[in-house]
Parts: sequence; C-alpha cells; structure tokens
Amino acid sequence: MNVFCKTLLASALASATLASAYAAEPLTVYGKLNVTAQSNDEKGDATTTIQSNASRFGVKGNFELSSSLEAFYTVEYEVDTGAATSDNFKARNQFVGLKGAFGSFSVGRNDTLLKISQGNVDQFNDLSGDLKSLFKGDNRLGQTATYLSPSISGFVFGATYAAEGDADQQGQDGFSLAAMYGDAKLKKSPIYAAIAYDSDVKGYEILRASVQGKIANLTLGGMYQQQEETYKNALPVTTDSVNGYLFSAAYDIDAVTLKAQYQDMEDKGDSWSVGADYALAKPTKVFAFYTNRSLEASADDDKYIGVGLEHKF
Repeated sequence: MNVFCKTLLASALASATLASAYAAEPLTVYGKLNVTAQSNDEKGDATTTIQSNASRFGVKGNFELSSSLEAFYTVEYEVDTGAATSDNFKARNQFVGLKGAFGSFSVGRNDTLLKISQGNVDQFNDLSGDLKSLFKGDNRLGQTATYLSPSISGFVFGATYAAEGDADQQGQDGFSLAAMYGDAKLKKSPIYAAIAYDSDVKGYEILRASVQGKIANLTLGGMYQQQEETYKNALPVTTDSVNGYLFSAAYDIDAVTLKAQYQDMEDKGDSWSVGADYALAKPTKVFAFYTNRSLEASADDDKYIGVGLEHKF
C-alpha cells in the first residue's frame, strides 16, 4: 500500500508537469494539509496531540470523448501526519465517470448524496466539532454508483446506489437521494438549500434538510435530521427514530472569520463550538477553536481546544 501511494505521488507530479495531450484539461494535483496542536479531554482524561484533520492528496482529470461527452476521474487519499507508522494513507473518493448534457454518472468509492447535500453548513467540518460526532449519515462507501442531473433553474437532483456487496452495507442494497438548490459555496447564489434521504445506507434510514445563506459578511446555516437504525450485524432491528438539529454562523471581518455552532441529537447529546480563522493568503490560514460535547451516556463533558495551520494546494 505504501509503495503504491509513493508510486502514485511520483506519477501524479510527473503528469502534472507534462500535461496529457489527451486531457480536456491538464491533470490536476490537489490537496490540503490541516494540522492542529490541541488538548483532547475525553471522559475526564486529557491528552495533548499534534494531529492531522482529514489532510489529503489527490489527482483528478477529464478526457473529451466527443463534443458532447466527457470522461472524468478522481483518486484521493487521506494522509494522517500523526500516524504511529509511515503507512498513513487511507482511501477517500476514488471514482470514474461520464459527463454530458444528461448530467454526470460515476462509479467507485464516493460520498453519498446525503453527505454531499450538507454543503458547507458545518463550520467545524473535519475538526473535533464535526457534525458526524452526533449525526449519522457522513458516509463514503466503496461500492457506489452516483448520478447527478444538470442544473435545472438552479436545482440539481441526484441519487447514490450503494451495493449490498459493500462491507458496510449490512448485506442490503441502499439508496441516497437529494435535491439541492443554489451554490454550496454561496458565490453564485446568496442561498443554498437541500433535502436528502438515505434508505438502508450503512444500516440507517435518515432524512436531512440543510439551508445556508449569506447577507453581507454574515453567513447563517441550519440543519434538521431524523435518523433511525434499520440493520445491525446484517439483521433487521426495530428502533424509534430520533431527531436532531444544528445551527451555525460565521462572520467575516477583513481577513478574520469568527465562527460558532450548536448541535443537538435526541437521546445522544449536544455539542457547541466557537472558533476563528485568519487568512494569511487564499490557500493558507491559521485558526483556533474550542468544542464542548455533552453525551447522555457520559457523566463528564468532552472538551477540545486547538490551534492549527491549513494550506491547500
């Protein structure tokens, strides 16, 4: 695995230097390193770490098959800079697909449509305050087929099929559906909204609604989620559905972005986070955050405080 990743890195760098004559656009090497120095106080036991937060490396490209059809691909790995060994690569999105007037269709390892539908509502994504700590549905599965429609008056519709052969699928076929409106980055539209539904994806049935909007320098977001476990250890289970919600806010003051977020999930607990980002340049920022998570199964709150550096390339 480590030898393969080193070969991939060398090949990608060489390909990026000598752009393929067959690609519709030059092959792109991309990624980011996000590393924090932080204190993690969990169940009353505090530990200091220098940890990587979903740092990644990837290559992507496309190929013009005809005037109306294009092939595209992505191969991406997570890089854990704080791993105990040098074998610190983990598979992320890895897929190949076709794109045209019909939209796009891809097969391989990919995020589900429910995960994609959240946009940028989670202001503490990949950090200790990530919404996945309380909400189910943040899934990336190995055996998927994904379709995304072309934009129709700002709306995009999509579906993910998760094959029962995937090890996480509890022996069941699963489907993830979403309808999304606007630009998730809020650059082409002042509002983004989505509704998504998972059916037997990784053993859960989930309904999620997300919305985010920007007025001047203030960005506000919200999410509602209903989740119910349907399969466990490949056997059907009967559980009550539980409800949760999330509110987030960010305010830009020149190069500084102040952020806050509150999340609650019925029968599990709640979490709140505050933080600030300072942009040194477009690809580079320093940041700090504090997260407090109160779980109903624990008498002690979990507390996380960290400062970090992120650089995208």
